[in-house]
Amino acid sequence: MTRTALRICPLCEATCGLTLTIEGTTVTGARGDRDDVFSRGFICPKGAAFGALDTDPDRLRTPLVRRDGRLREATWDEAYEAVAAAIPALVQEHGAQSVGVVLGNPNVHTMAGALYPPLLLKALGTRNLFTASTLDQMPKHVSSGLLFGDPFAIPVPDLDRTDLLLLLGANPVESNGSLCTAPDFPGRLKALRARGGTLIVVDPRRTRTAKLADRHLAPRPGSDALLLAALAHTLLAEKLAAPGALEELTEGLGELAAALGSFTPEAVAPACDLTAAEIRDLARDLAAAPTAAVYGRIGSCTVEYGTLASWLVDVLNILTGNLDRPGGVLFPLPAAGPRPRTAGPGKGFTLGRWTSRVSGHPEAKAELPIAALAEEIETPGEGRIRALIAIAANPVLSAPDGRRLDAALAGLDFMVSIDPYLNETSRHAHVVLPPPPPSQSAHHDFAFNGFAIRNQARYTRAAVPLEAGRLDECEIHARLVLAVSGMHGSASPDAVDDRVIHGALAQEAADPRSPLYGQDPAHLAGLLTGESGPERRLDLMLRLGPYGDRFGADSAPRAGAEEGLSLERLLAHPHGIDLGPLRPRLPGVLRTRSGRIELIPDPIAAELPRLRAALADRPAALVLVGRRHLRSNNSWLHNVPALTGGSNRCTLQVNPLDAGRLGLTEGGLARITSDGGSLEVPVEVTDSVRTGVVSLPHGWGHDRDGARLSVASTAPGANVNQLLDGSRLDPLSGTAVLNGFPVELTPLP
Repeated sequence: MTRTALRICPLCEATCGLTLTIEGTTVTGARGDRDDVFSRGFICPKGAAFGALDTDPDRLRTPLVRRDGRLREATWDEAYEAVAAAIPALVQEHGAQSVGVVLGNPNVHTMAGALYPPLLLKALGTRNLFTASTLDQMPKHVSSGLLFGDPFAIPVPDLDRTDLLLLLGANPVESNGSLCTAPDFPGRLKALRARGGTLIVVDPRRTRTAKLADRHLAPRPGSDALLLAALAHTLLAEKLAAPGALEELTEGLGELAAALGSFTPEAVAPACDLTAAEIRDLARDLAAAPTAAVYGRIGSCTVEYGTLASWLVDVLNILTGNLDRPGGVLFPLPAAGPRPRTAGPGKGFTLGRWTSRVSGHPEAKAELPIAALAEEIETPGEGRIRALIAIAANPVLSAPDGRRLDAALAGLDFMVSIDPYLNETSRHAHVVLPPPPPSQSAHHDFAFNGFAIRNQARYTRAAVPLEAGRLDECEIHARLVLAVSGMHGSASPDAVDDRVIHGALAQEAADPRSPLYGQDPAHLAGLLTGESGPERRLDLMLRLGPYGDRFGADSAPRAGAEEGLSLERLLAHPHGIDLGPLRPRLPGVLRTRSGRIELIPDPIAAELPRLRAALADRPAALVLVGRRHLRSNNSWLHNVPALTGGSNRCTLQVNPLDAGRLGLTEGGLARITSDGGSLEVPVEVTDSVRTGVVSLPHGWGHDRDGARLSVASTAPGANVNQLLDGSRLDPLSGTAVLNGFPVELTPLP
């Protein structure tokens, strides 16, 4: 019997709505949901391959437990008994810091990954948290935290209304966007130009995004902060800055000119390898546009001055008056997020509340640099990480110096992985807990709705019933929380969700500012709907959120789509509920101690002299940048045949002039060498990369024994992060420098 079912795609940040074709219990096709309120039928090759990923024969179907040195199939009870026997005993003997937690990028693409890791960390009591954020977006969290007091207050470009969009280090035509959730990003860029707007792309590669642009600038990689500083300097020096209403909300505007005084276009131009005239013209175009949005991503974050670059992106948005303005950049208001609070001073944002044990790296947003994970496992002494819980994480490929981390993981006393595959990292685990395929899981985007270019709410239940012998992904996480808490077998997984619900309602009932003040938490909990603990938690978050029904306790008028949001109402709208375009939210967003935008916070001011010193640096002859593929997402999708081949290849792109100078030929091999070692890679000669720059994609290196990735292992590629030893970090955020680092090339026979 053939039927269809709706599902929100979990394979990238665009969160497109899908219509799945299902034969029995097998997904046989996927197309875009034309009625989805957000994506309107758009689909990319990843979404179209949903069925192939869902039915991948290499996906694990039962837990694995290591016995006599080998991973063997086990029952769920046996798996959790092994965890319950190991983790609490290690914590009791060696302390909470003997356990580390690694969260990979796929966590933010699942409901379970959003709801349960905070509970796991609380149960463990460890500060040893490492996530993919220090491989991509942490600089933006840090700069937003310092500017606005909240690391999650990240303004996103108003793509559908802006007149000028300046993209730095971003290739959304192939990546589908990041920290800017926007289905059909390519179509939105084309629409910008069709309505007479301007697209400017700054990237050392002529990407597919750059090919759509009105103007493409190809500076030297890693110089983004210098270029942005020169743009801000020009706006101030030429009296083009016009912050408008933002001036009343901002501290430090008067000091900014002095802080950026050294970064004239003439001083910056040689380091960027652009002309002073190009820099001035760009600043003037920003100032002249009726509305404009500056947006920087991976290429501007994973560099030595990533936090400064992220800060300067919003400095430009502030100086041009485009922060919190339609057509500029705005703060989303997600349906399951906290309701807006009254404007006023907050707790602010602090860096370095604790440091890593070995190298003393400061925490950022309660996370330590994932580049430091290997040394925290290897180095003897009190607080050494002896056990690791890795959730949807493959740091052997995604973090610097995978060989070192590979060896370190082999020396752990105990390791748990929640992962559908036995990959380069999970092969070291003592217990592997495999989640079901995505068709068998419900979905709501807790994380990405906080970065969406339009406010909306969507929820899809599992399209296919759980197979016999499988556990729901949320139950897998809840049981893990119980196991590490010493409660395995003595409490139901539902108790984990119930505790969260009652705790949140008790807090609301005790808060005089809450519409639920003085009410009975148990009575309110009984009003929640949903077929499971996670659904009841979603219902709670929707009801308490900015559009929620507040259990009928809030008499504030709301109309139309915004009236009384709850799980029941969301289920009645299977294609989602449109909550309207983004709207100005300042000053209510601000959580700084001053209650204002703090334009030059102390950590930023202390970092600026290091950037000034970079003006005198002699650039390396050859540097490397990564690149994205439309049919890939980091290391996730290389085991899906439909997403391999074609342009999705692990080649070293080299400009023809550099290839001729170095004796490299198309299809030949080259040895590439940097801090962490060397790799042998096939050469692709192309003028899409500028001179002095080579490009190798991220997420490859599927050649380790013990992994079960039958498709990926046939074309393993080279792990670009093996070129790094982990010593290159952006000091403010702890983010690994993955772009713009020096390399040497040697042709091979």
